[in-house]
Amino acid sequence: MKIIGRIDEKKTMQAMVNDNKAHLLAIIGRRRVGKTFLIREVYKDEKVFEMTGLKDANLHDQLMNFTLQMNLYFPNAKIDAKPESWLVAFNTLSQAIASLKTKDKPVVFLDELPWIASKRSGFMEALAHWWNNWASQQNIIVVVCGSAASWMLQHVVNAKGGLHNRITKLISLMPFTLQETEAFLKAKNINLSQYQIIKLYLSLGGIPHYLDQVEKGKSAAQNINDLCFKKDGFLTTEFENLYPALFDNAGSHIKIVKALASKASGLNRQTILKLTKLSDGGYFTNILNELEASGFISTFEPLEKSKKDTLFRLTDEYSLFYLSFMVGRNKLNKSDWLRVSETQQYKIWCGYAFENLCIKHIDSIKNALGILGVETNVNSFLHRKDTNYEKGFQIDMLIDRKDNIINICEMKFYADEFSITKDYAQKLRTKREGLKAVTKSKKMVHITFVTSYGVLENTHKMDLVENDFTIGVLFG
Repeated sequence: MKIIGRIDEKKTMQAMVNDNKAHLLAIIGRRRVGKTFLIREVYKDEKVFEMTGLKDANLHDQLMNFTLQMNLYFPNAKIDAKPESWLVAFNTLSQAIASLKTKDKPVVFLDELPWIASKRSGFMEALAHWWNNWASQQNIIVVVCGSAASWMLQHVVNAKGGLHNRITKLISLMPFTLQETEAFLKAKNINLSQYQIIKLYLSLGGIPHYLDQVEKGKSAAQNINDLCFKKDGFLTTEFENLYPALFDNAGSHIKIVKALASKASGLNRQTILKLTKLSDGGYFTNILNELEASGFISTFEPLEKSKKDTLFRLTDEYSLFYLSFMVGRNKLNKSDWLRVSETQQYKIWCGYAFENLCIKHIDSIKNALGILGVETNVNSFLHRKDTNYEKGFQIDMLIDRKDNIINICEMKFYADEFSITKDYAQKLRTKREGLKAVTKSKKMVHITFVTSYGVLENTHKMDLVENDFTIGVLFG
């Protein structure tokens, strides 16, 4: 299969081929997001050496793995014995690359770096020495990659030793957008409606390897049932492996994820600390940063509030679905999903999950508004009734624009057109007028809807709604 999407990443990687500089490129991202596939496809014509670390292997086996790969990529070198150390190994690699008779810029790809660089192996010291004393002076690209995000950030991206500030470019590979997901499924000859794709996405997210398990001819609900609830379903045990594969001491990361799953609208730092019983400080901040860098959580700074009011939301679809329906008190029997997917409980959950989806696709909403070139801040807003404004209200997402407009975003995932009732219309007026009163803002406030099939035409819509977008804008 050809590369789907990844336009910016491909441009960055291809630009490195076309200059005359040495590059040390680090690519990080959660497991099964497509890092290795992207690297192999973009650099398939330039790659002269690739080695993937062996999980839980000792130094002897890692060096033997290097030797086998050297003989595969450089058969004329005829290396009979494994090198005695990584310093010797990298020297051997330098000689082999130097002997190549090609005008192409060579690419060296070291995959699953955390597995190679075991404690006391000397690998990272040898890699730093090789880069600083040889590779950095060549017209070469060295790509280092790993799913263990915390390890890659600590030992490569933010390294304090010989690789300090040596990374030329960092690419954090995120899950597919809805647009990329639709293109991926179509490349597999799976033609689902955009409504069905969103239902699938709310459970699986945009992870290419998960989406690759989707079967043609089945609805979103049938595929979710097969992948998540059937015996030996592909995703039944994925959660148990996901976080330990990414993070050192993943127990704390999982505690935070579980806490955030309990409140759809998000939690502030102090509430997370209270629920998880973790200690405040730099370690806790690092965990939050790692979760955000890997795409599991998103941060929201409330409008005109202090940093301490920043909200953290769990925006990883699979984790949210797993914790809502696949474990604990909500765990379903393997044959129940097709029934549950039609219940009001699931429909309400979809509404909250859809808000997260819109948050992650905010650029698509801004594009639909025609304001991609306008400086904006995306915030939430919570007002508890007081003397300034006697009614309480909550806005899950608003776009504060430098062109003197604020968009209050209402996001509704329904199987039909959404109808604004008299009671709901009053709530919208409270949000619009309350926001002006509490913030004392002179900006115009517009109400913007993003719904499955649009907002039903009635007098309330005419009075209140400036922008009526369907889910199609999220695929743009």
